[in-house]
Amino acid sequence: MDSRLYRSRTDRMLGGVCGGLARYLCIDATLVRLFFILLALGGNGIGVLIYLLLWIIAPLEGQPRETTLRENIQIGSAEIAERTRAMGNDLRNMVARPNPQTGLIVGSALVIVGLLVLLQNLPIPWLNWLDFDVIWPVLLIVGGLALLVRHLRGE
Repeated sequence: MDSRLYRSRTDRMLGGVCGGLARYLCIDATLVRLFFILLALGGNGIGVLIYLLLWIIAPLEGQPRETTLRENIQIGSAEIAERTRAMGNDLRNMVARPNPQTGLIVGSALVIVGLLVLLQNLPIPWLNWLDFDVIWPVLLIVGGLALLVRHLRGE
């Protein structure tokens, strides 16, 4: 285990926070990412706040140990601003030139959500179990189990 928490340069999706935290704790980065997603969804967004704070405060892997907190904050803030600009450009490009599969995926999702809402509002007694307070946790559990099974199979 490293003696200091760093943001990963190699195992990163956004800022390297989950990759660095996983290396620091000697666990799989996917589990750390799932933890932050659950905190973001179920913890009133606290996962996003914690992630951003760690992105700003934790030094990037390979930075000298002598960097001050102020320097880490400046570097992290600049990196977040740069990443935000890049994501904005990507979003602009996606809207200008959408993927041909986008309509299929979004349309399917809208039909599924519409069917769930319709079924929930129909006065059919045996559909009382259909509740979004039950569906979302079940979907999270199924998704988490699928990721864990894929990880255990080495995929």
